[in-house]
Amino acid sequence: MTYLLALDQGTSSSRSIVFDEHGHIVAQAQQELPQIYPRPGWVEHDPMEIWRTQLATAQDALRQAGIAAQDVRALGITNQRETTVLWNRKTGQPVHHAIVWQDRRAEPACALLREQGHAALIQSKTGLLIDAYFSGTKLQWLLDEVPGARAAAEAGELAFGTVDSWLVWQLTAGRRHVTDVSNASRTMLFNVHRNQWDEELLALLRIPRALMPEVMPSSGDFGRTVPGLLGGAIAIGGVAGDQQSALFGQACFSAGMAKNTYGTGCFMLMHTGGSFQRSENGLLTTSAAQCGTTPEYAMEGSVFVGGAVVQWLRDGLRAISASSEVQSLAESVPDSGGVMMVPAFTGLGAPYWKPEARGTITGLTRGTTLAHIARAALESIAYQSAALLGAMSRDAVAAGGAPVSELRVDGGACVNDLLMQFQADLLGIPVVRPAVVETTALGAAYLAGLASGVYASSADLSQLWRAERRFVPTLERARADALMARWEHAVAQATLPA
Repeated sequence: MTYLLALDQGTSSSRSIVFDEHGHIVAQAQQELPQIYPRPGWVEHDPMEIWRTQLATAQDALRQAGIAAQDVRALGITNQRETTVLWNRKTGQPVHHAIVWQDRRAEPACALLREQGHAALIQSKTGLLIDAYFSGTKLQWLLDEVPGARAAAEAGELAFGTVDSWLVWQLTAGRRHVTDVSNASRTMLFNVHRNQWDEELLALLRIPRALMPEVMPSSGDFGRTVPGLLGGAIAIGGVAGDQQSALFGQACFSAGMAKNTYGTGCFMLMHTGGSFQRSENGLLTTSAAQCGTTPEYAMEGSVFVGGAVVQWLRDGLRAISASSEVQSLAESVPDSGGVMMVPAFTGLGAPYWKPEARGTITGLTRGTTLAHIARAALESIAYQSAALLGAMSRDAVAAGGAPVSELRVDGGACVNDLLMQFQADLLGIPVVRPAVVETTALGAAYLAGLASGVYASSADLSQLWRAERRFVPTLERARADALMARWEHAVAQATLPA
């Protein structure tokens, strides 16, 4: 049997999964990653903890699988995107904690870029909106605020990378300073048309070119691990940011195919092939995971509060004692009884982009119970995702394509049958849950498998993909449209001036 090892470095944990060549999970290990909150709005990780936990889980997964390094054909890496690491090339030591994608400290720099009129330039080159979410202004902050960092960077002594670059550097003992196109496309410094760092954007943000990693396709030769780490040298054959990796793991390889990951938030991506489409509906354009040098793209939208609304029911409202209870509580009533919840706890993301919005619960009557509120909370995940898919389909049609005809789903909340059925009802298209829902790690394994010859082409991967269940819409379209109209009305109420 041939094995592939996936390293899945996330925001809250580091995981490693051993897959067999058929895409089945053989063993997995996970360790929590501590969060650091030095000031309000600031979020950091210790890069050495990222490395320590990721290495430990990789060693543990191999041990659990009962296999040695020589049994692993290749290793793939998928990672939390935008999180920014700056380290010394000679010592391999970080000069500061990693600045996490959620961190907002670079917002003043972003506001200045907007005021100076650079938004159109940046979107045209990168597909991104100017936001502190992305890596470029995080790196700019590190160079400006860490004593001696800018001088050291200009002298060629420092290296920048997102988490994938940091892990490859450590795995190869500093022999490779690389990233892939999907991670590079999230920096606000990468020209997605040319698949290279953009000199004009580097100059605009005052980023020395010497800091930047080599950018490669997502499937290729990223080096080999130092033999002492995992019991032998293993080829690193795949790298992709977590959401693009999930799109790949869902076998969404052609234009019009879409996936939604139901995690703490929800991330929806639609493949657009070789076509760079600028959204007119509040979405981002990003590089998809690529096996060759030809650019491929995806439209992306994010829901800030997805599964987190269930955590709020548990920890904030104390309506349930465990997240697993939400489905039975919601199913104890036939519908939400007219209750609408807009969980804008941190504003609303795509397609609304209303940072001032705040959470609301509307439609309450004397007959409202906790069960109605629980159902409305669960349904809010589907409403937000339906608004996203509607925006994607409008962009697709405007570009001469077809609306999305099927949504593939993954992530923790996709196991909730009530939620998935309601999602299909709102969308009016099938919602398909795969047999392997760990699609983020699976995508990294598949990319590594392609690079190492386990698979001949993406057609092989399409053959491996299996549906566990298809949720077919049962609601009349007129009723679904009326529900979406009520949702949009609730969103308008959530964004009224205070």
